[in-house]
Amino acid sequence: MKSKMPSIYYYANQIYQFSHALPLYKLAGGTFICRDMKRYIHFKKYFRDMDTSPQSKTLFHTPASIFRKRKKLTNLQGVIVSLANTVLNYDKRICASIFLGHGTGDKPYGGSSERLLTYDFHFITGEKHMQKLLDSDVKIPDERLIKVGNLRFDDYVNGKFDREIESDRLGIIDRSRKNVLYAPTWSWGDGTLLKYVYRFAGEITDRYNLIVRPHYYDSKALAKICDWTKKNGIKHVYFSNPAALLKSDTMADFIVSDILISDTSSILYEYLITGNPIIVATNDYKDLHKMPSEMDILQHVPLFSGNENIVTMIEKILEDENYRKTLNDMLHSCFYFNDGCAVERAVNFIESTF
Repeated sequence: MKSKMPSIYYYANQIYQFSHALPLYKLAGGTFICRDMKRYIHFKKYFRDMDTSPQSKTLFHTPASIFRKRKKLTNLQGVIVSLANTVLNYDKRICASIFLGHGTGDKPYGGSSERLLTYDFHFITGEKHMQKLLDSDVKIPDERLIKVGNLRFDDYVNGKFDREIESDRLGIIDRSRKNVLYAPTWSWGDGTLLKYVYRFAGEITDRYNLIVRPHYYDSKALAKICDWTKKNGIKHVYFSNPAALLKSDTMADFIVSDILISDTSSILYEYLITGNPIIVATNDYKDLHKMPSEMDILQHVPLFSGNENIVTMIEKILEDENYRKTLNDMLHSCFYFNDGCAVERAVNFIESTF
């Protein structure tokens, strides 16, 4: 095994995608590639003070970053870990690429799936990931598919998040109530935020706390929703801004919640790591991957179409202990290992291969 870690670079089309690389970065280090000046400025804003060590020499104490277009990566030497399905122009004599992506849900890859063939290796989260590749009609040689598991699960499995600390972050007052996390996707996927958030705020809060976590692209809507709840005297609604990438980690919202409501977001499958109940708010988005039953959450959880009493649904599912076994079985059908060691496997592969 090689003893020296090669230089690692992280590439993303959008800043929020970098959150999927943070578990690897925290253990292996590296440099983030921002594809234009706008995203470079956003990176400095959203990752400010992530590195507050005395050795930090970067502007605003962010992780190391560079401004570089994807077609101009030929002078990089080491490994590029990509969070986006795009073609990278790098020198294969001195650099390699690994596709990590940013979620393993049922929506298709953004852009042509043929782009996936351009990567030297793929970090695979589980059998659902493999089925997604199969349904995309992408045939990647087995030796280029590296089974590591879901990197983001590690900190959750290893107890790095604290429910009370995250309750403090959100400002939750009545902690005797169960917490309902509502985390819909955005317009690509027919997200249900504006369709249901006001109704949920008015109905769910009669009995439970409601945590609203929209997609990154809908984060600007939070201010308006918050103002509406205040004007209407609605209490027990809390907001987690996904644009606050360091403070509002997805897993941090998981640890403080007792049940999830979502739609076509990949968060539906990531939430399986909690063992908590899930309700799917159905929508009209149909361009979803075909999955075996054991990997298709729509076949195993209650579906909310808008005609049901959402409070009754929540109450019933929270009391159903048998349902939790179904979700645990689905977790292991979809994801490899789930043992808190996914990042270690990824680092060992990089260290021993390049």
